[in-house]
Amino acid sequence: MTEMIGLYPVLANLPDALRASLPQSIQQLTVPAGTILFDEHQPCQGFPFVLAGGIRVVKAAANGRELPLYRVLPGESCIITSSCLLGRSDYNARGIAESETTLALLPRDYFDTLLATPAFRDFVFHLFAERIADLMQLVEEVAFHKLDQRLANLLLGKGRHLQTTHQQLADELGSVREIISRL
Repeated sequence: MTEMIGLYPVLANLPDALRASLPQSIQQLTVPAGTILFDEHQPCQGFPFVLAGGIRVVKAAANGRELPLYRVLPGESCIITSSCLLGRSDYNARGIAESETTLALLPRDYFDTLLATPAFRDFVFHLFAERIADLMQLVEEVAFHKLDQRLANLLLGKGRHLQTTHQQLADELGSVREIISRL
């Protein structure tokens, strides 16, 4: 529990009774890299707190291509999951464990209980504000910047030595390997 509060300080601001019942309410699980944690049209089972590893959230096309939307790392949260829980709707994207990932899953009913507290509600809506800004940046890049510029920015951000493939770069940019190789 101390680790969770270290990563998610909002939990320390919960009323004592809720904070005390939190360990009994969550389910902790560890999944290997590549595990699909949620997928389009699946119901949302709960709110994940990422304790280790990371989740890559993507929008998948029928042809198998994926557009990366964002990553969820320890201490961060998933806006798609929050949206599904708040709207009582199914997922509209896919979440994949990037590496071995440990999660603490907060059940839907307990999420609703915590949402009644000002600290947790502020945490969730602050999350929306941050992720919406990130997604707007992604839309701007895709709509207004040429792929060669986006590739150059991505490569420059990876340091002097790269440990990646053309396919990984294509996946990250929402493109295909052949075009990335050509560029």
